[in-house]
This record gives sequence, C-alpha cells and structure tokens, in this order.
Amino acid sequence: MRGIAQTQSFRDLIDSNYIYIDKTEQIFNLLQDRRVFISRPRRFGKSLMLDTIGTLFEEGVEPYFRNTWIHDRWTDDKYPVLVLNFLGFSCTDYKTFCADFDDSISEFASLNGIEYDSQERPLRSMKSLLRALRLKRKKIVILMDEYDAQLAANINNPELYETFRTAMRELYGVMKGDPSIRFLGITGVTRLKDLSIFSVGSDIKDMSYYAPVSTIIGFTKEELRKYYIDYINLAVSFSNGISVEQVTETQRDELLDKLSEEYDGYCFDDEYVNKVYSTWSVNSFFRDVASRKKVKFDDYWYESGGVPSILARYLETHIIRLNDYAEDIYIDNDYFQNPTSLLNMKQEVLMCQTGYLTTRSPVPDGGAVRLGMPNNEVRRSLTKLLSKKLFHNVNLSKITNERFFSEESAEEIVNKLNSLMNTISYEDYKKLTEKTIQGILQAFMIGADQPVLTEVQSAEGRADLVLEYEHRRIVIELKYAETEADCEKKLQEAIEQIKRRRYGDTLPAKSVLKLALVFNGDSKVRKFTHYSEVK
Repeated sequence: MRGIAQTQSFRDLIDSNYIYIDKTEQIFNLLQDRRVFISRPRRFGKSLMLDTIGTLFEEGVEPYFRNTWIHDRWTDDKYPVLVLNFLGFSCTDYKTFCADFDDSISEFASLNGIEYDSQERPLRSMKSLLRALRLKRKKIVILMDEYDAQLAANINNPELYETFRTAMRELYGVMKGDPSIRFLGITGVTRLKDLSIFSVGSDIKDMSYYAPVSTIIGFTKEELRKYYIDYINLAVSFSNGISVEQVTETQRDELLDKLSEEYDGYCFDDEYVNKVYSTWSVNSFFRDVASRKKVKFDDYWYESGGVPSILARYLETHIIRLNDYAEDIYIDNDYFQNPTSLLNMKQEVLMCQTGYLTTRSPVPDGGAVRLGMPNNEVRRSLTKLLSKKLFHNVNLSKITNERFFSEESAEEIVNKLNSLMNTISYEDYKKLTEKTIQGILQAFMIGADQPVLTEVQSAEGRADLVLEYEHRRIVIELKYAETEADCEKKLQEAIEQIKRRRYGDTLPAKSVLKLALVFNGDSKVRKFTHYSEVK
C-alpha cells in the first residue's frame, strides 16, 4: 500500500512513491494562460501545485510525469524557475523584507549565470533581473507563493500595510507584459483589487473560481475512490470489524458519504458543479486510520495550524457572532469578486477566502453569491474559534474533563449553564434568539471538548443538542422566551416535544437524561428554567 505524504515537493512525492492524484490535466488548462492567479485557503495544496508546475518547466515530462495525463501532451521547452515564497520574507520590517526579496533574486541569478547587482527595493530587483534576461534573450518562469503574507500580517497596522501594498503594486507593474517571463503563477489566500493584479488592464488572469481548473487543488469523490481504495478498504474493515477482503461496495460508499459530511463541500467553480475535499484533512484521516487502526473523524484542518493568521489578526479588532453564520449568506457579487483591501474587506468575503465559508451557488456576472459552511469539520472549527472570543480565551478544556456533565444531576447542569450564560457580554449579545443560545451552548461544549452533537435526527424529530457519553446520553431541547410570562408556555412546549418525539430513545441503549430548557431573555433575568426526566 503506497504511503500518504504531507509535502510541498512534487519530486519527493514521486521519488518516494507516495500517492499522487493526477492533476496534470487541470495544470495543462491553467498553463494555457501565461499569467495566472489562484487563491485557496491555507493547508489546501497551493505550494504543491506551484512546485508541480515548476518541476514541469524545469525538468520536462521525464522522469517525474510518467503515467500522468500530461506526459504525451506537453511539448514546451525547459526554463529556469524563480520561486518567490513570501512566507519566507519578513512581515514586520520593510527593509528586511526588501533584503529577503533581493537575496532570492540574487541567488537565482547566480545559479543561472545571470549578471545581477543587488538592489534595495523589490521594484528595482525585479527590473534589474528582467533587464539582464532581455539582454540575453532568455526567458524564465516566475512562481510567487502566498503573495499576500505581508499584507495579512499587517491587517491591524495600516501604515506598514500601505508600505507593503505600494511595494507589491510596483512589483506587478514592472512585470506586466515583460517578454522575458514565459509564465507567471501567483497564489495566495486573498484576492485584493488594490494591488492592481486584478484591476482593469492587468494581464494576470484570476482563475480562483474558473470551472476548468476548479479541482486543481483538493480531492473529488471520484479521485478518492480511485487513488485511495486501499485506505478506504482499511478504514471500512476497522470500522466494521471485518477483513479487507470482506468489504463491500455499499460499505465503501457509506464511508465516502461520511467523509463527505466531514471534509467535502468546498466549491471553487463559478458554475457551481465541482466540489472538493480538503486535502490536508483527508490525508490526515487516512494516515490516522493506518497508524491507530481505528476510524476517528478529527478536526485536522483547524488543529494543524490553529486560526488562519489573517483571521486571527482580524479578530483582534472585530467581533464575529455565533449566529452570523448559522444560515447561508448572500453577498453582492461585486464585493465577492473585487474586494479592494484587507483593511476594509467585507467579513463574509474574508471568511470565505480563509476557508470557513464556501460558495453555494454559481458566481454570476451580477447579482448575489450564496455562501455557507462547507462541512462538519469547518462548522466545529468555526465554533471553536468563536468560543475563544466568546469566553475571553479561557481554556475551556482545562476547566472540564471527559466526565464533565456525564454524572451530574439536572440541577447541577442547569446551574453551570446559567453561570456560563452570565459570562457572555451583554454588549455583544443584547438581542438573543433560540439559535444564538444553541450556538453559545454548542461553542462552550465543543471548546470544552465535550461529545456534543447538534440537530440530531431520529425517527420522530430532531433534538437541539445531544451529549453522548459512554454510559449516559443527555438530550437538550431549547426554547427562548422574551418575558417571564412566556417562560411557562415555552417550557410546556419543550416538555411536550421532548416526550412525544422520544428524543434520545435510540441505540445504543444507555441511561438518558432529557432536559427541556427555556432561556428567559429579559435583560433583568437572562437565565434558564428547566424540566428534566431520567430514563
């Protein structure tokens, strides 16, 4: 069984005989334009895509592209490849950034026999290199990875942001139309109009939501079925306690459906046809299956790097509320396609570009684009992220443990929940709703690493919250009341619902605590009343 690599090196993938999902047809489509940009969230495979392109231009199709779609179709010459990884350049000091940038140009020139004198600004460094190439009638390929790293790092420092923005704008200006550049490929998380990359007159094509290359990064269900068949069979065998030889097609489909719920749903297709799984999450899941010999759907994308740096800095000065993203959102297409600057980008667009939302409709020429959360992993990750803000960065898992709630009485649980709600800032949540209360409780429980599920389906209805411990199941039905007078009525509704629909009476059989909770939203009260039943 071939191994799974988490690497940014295409050569390493092939040399080490790791699984490689052949994306060369999409790469071929991408390379039909000579200057392109593509944005994707972090941990999605942008760097590996660029390295694959770099290998193709440097090495040709032999030996690395044997048995791939592009092998018999690529006839281009070989070119030197200049890789500029902006994550490796200083984000905090402009002079150091300039020196880092110039060092990369200087090293490339030296390796390729190009006469080059060091410069003090990216504009001059690039201009000097391109002038030397024109004199030699030589062409190169330029690959710029994470172009927006310096801007993202200074989202709360307008002065330094502007310094970096000006430098980058000048840099793209000097590269525009230069005949020495055979191909220019740029990647990043955000798409910013104020850098002139995507403005009218730019020769760089934004392919971030271009249907022919929409699956160039990320895995489709068909690709998983083809390339990961051995790991799929292994996961099914562990999950069902059977041998690999006994695995059925139906069982494989069931696992793929579950993987889809957890890690699929990202769409970068302007026609809203193709969706992809998170590469990092899928690879991490199958590696865990092989090493742990059991199936567990963890939140790999979030845990691998915490909060995206752009969003982390944004949250230092902005509020994201739990109920802001409970339902799908519509955003004007012009705001979506043409965000001007990180400093004033609409929150919904930023959330989409950092991977917490994705498109749920075609991207039209006008009108609105529908955005929503792609999968369960992102939903939990966003809840964890917001719980940190909601509870003032308190490490919730340290004040709880795996037995938290599992052996407490209904009264003790409700007392803790009332103490919890008392910590929520009134200024941030002056207006509460049932959905908001559910989100706050879910954020607390996920942040505290409790086994919580939401909107749990059963034969007769859907429970708001379910805590699934080894020997106990806690089912919570929530209601919201505006006044004290409305509380009793709402409580009776919740009691009737939790009894009639038999929430929690499911397999495996275990002790069940059923809680009907009503939150009184009166500003002078703001607390739960409850009814409980133990079975």
